[in-house]
Amino acid sequence: MVRHLIAACVLLALTSVALAQPVEIRIGYVRGAEATAAISLIDIPPADAGLAGARLAIEDNNTTGKFLDQRFVLEEVTLKAADDPAAAVRMLSERGITLLIADLAPDALLTAADAGRERGVLLFNAGATDDRLREEDCRANLIHTAPTRSMLADGLAQYLVWKKWRRWLFVVGSHPNDRLFADALRRAAARFGAKIVQERVFADTGGARRTDSGITQIQRQIPLFTQSAPEYDVLVAADESEVFASYLPYRTWDPRPVAGSAGLIPKSWDPAHDQWGAEQLQNRFMAMFARRMSALDGQAWVAARMIGEAASRGRTEPKAMLEYFKGPEFTLAAFKGQRLTLRDWNLQLRQPILLADGRVIVSVSPQEGFLHQVSELDTLGTDRPETKCRLK
Repeated sequence: MVRHLIAACVLLALTSVALAQPVEIRIGYVRGAEATAAISLIDIPPADAGLAGARLAIEDNNTTGKFLDQRFVLEEVTLKAADDPAAAVRMLSERGITLLIADLAPDALLTAADAGRERGVLLFNAGATDDRLREEDCRANLIHTAPTRSMLADGLAQYLVWKKWRRWLFVVGSHPNDRLFADALRRAAARFGAKIVQERVFADTGGARRTDSGITQIQRQIPLFTQSAPEYDVLVAADESEVFASYLPYRTWDPRPVAGSAGLIPKSWDPAHDQWGAEQLQNRFMAMFARRMSALDGQAWVAARMIGEAASRGRTEPKAMLEYFKGPEFTLAAFKGQRLTLRDWNLQLRQPILLADGRVIVSVSPQEGFLHQVSELDTLGTDRPETKCRLK
């Protein structure tokens, strides 16, 4: 009799322990291993760029999750150049991971999304800014926390127009990504009433970025390149490839401000951002990783926090999460002065754009006076009536 009673007590205790185990929400982080070039040594991305932001968000999610019997786990997969993104998605889904944050090149991202669609995987694009991923190549299982190039360009153009710097000398790099950013800037100029007085192409002729005579050569080259321009208010550069833009400030033939890929730069996040409680987030990030939080870190942090926000409301499966994100109840506090929401027509996260000069945040767009019938954030990027997206 006593033995039966003891056995029953042990069984009850074991059952209670099992019931108390938190629900585990596993998130994959898939990224490429491509190195990013930079003119300045301080702009070379750290090895954990983006991943660190997701890790901080996991800690934030677990702070809330312990009260809801939820536990968040992050698993990283780094792809080499020859690796198949679809295979990585299949591998993760077979292990029960159906929520993925991705920092991949556009084509690799689409491959991953298509592989995930058949397996019920929901992906969050934390890195790629290509507009086509939200438009003609949009996917119904791919949410974008990275802003588009058009959002960045519109945020910058609004401020330049607000400052009445409407005449632009436009300098474009010779690489494909430079041309894509240039397209977004031309669109923004036409949209908000700026005028490109002249366009010049800065050709990348190769060679070393850093030589003993580099400063002397640049000091001679940039003034010559920018001389004899029509009257202009600001030089706007499209140089995502980091070939020339950072050499422009203080070296132009005419004394003019520089914006775009150098000088005044549009970003989703910046290490100098400290408003609306952002300093607390920056300090926690610094304490964990001994560096400042980059735009990619911020975009990955937002993606992981979106998952945590949905899970805290009982949406722990991809399909339920997506329905929640697209609905009117979803908002996310992200230390940017406005709560973020999702555009249901192309799954792009609405967000303010910070304008930074490398030391401080100069301004935040949308700017005062740029109105919209639904949300002023929809003055940044492609609006519903303009979209080419047909989610599938």
